[in-house]
Amino acid sequence: MTRRESALRIARRGAVVTGVALLGLVGIYIRALMFTPIERFQGPAQKIFYVHAPMAWAALLAFLVTGVLSLLYLIMRDRKLDLIASSSAEVGVAFSLVMLTTGPLWGKPVWGTWWSWDARLTSTLFIFLLFVGYLVLRGALHDPEVRARFSAVMGVMALALVPFIHVTVYWFRTLHPEPVLMKPERPGLPGVMLVTLLSSVAVCTVLYIGFLLLRYALTVLQDLKEEEMVDGVS
Repeated sequence: MTRRESALRIARRGAVVTGVALLGLVGIYIRALMFTPIERFQGPAQKIFYVHAPMAWAALLAFLVTGVLSLLYLIMRDRKLDLIASSSAEVGVAFSLVMLTTGPLWGKPVWGTWWSWDARLTSTLFIFLLFVGYLVLRGALHDPEVRARFSAVMGVMALALVPFIHVTVYWFRTLHPEPVLMKPERPGLPGVMLVTLLSSVAVCTVLYIGFLLLRYALTVLQDLKEEEMVDGVS
């Protein structure tokens, strides 16, 4: 099987996974809006939580994958690792846009402000801008090896930033609430809300996988096109 045929096969799988995940999202948000109780202090605005938190999880997962694969690339110099890392970064930026949009929509009615420069919000904005810079860097460099090496160095920075973002609500005074799942004690949500949240996290994880497969397939096809252009010039 050629690389092109393999990429097209991955794209078909990615399309199926993405379609299933999107249908799952529709079901999750119907459940969140119609069958999950309204939080008594935050009111209906709290239901944005079932979009915001899972999208934040998917974004940080994508950035973490990019960081790990970037580190492996610097060790192994495997071209495939670089392509998957860059694909994951693009998907992470897309999820981050949703995270950074839904956060203020939730925060305004609850906190009384669209944005607060506290540690959690500032660090999530920073990692988003870091990966926007990562993508800009990749677009500016034309030599595949130089592009892979430079972007891998930036990607490795995510390995420190992702866990730092998680602990900011414990280390700094912040408006942002503490995590409700990753706590030493049991999750701080009623059962119905917890099931909705966990279901949304699972669906967003599947959506990340679907998007990653699609983007990786497209990246491989673009890489093949660049190789054909180089061969044509030479």
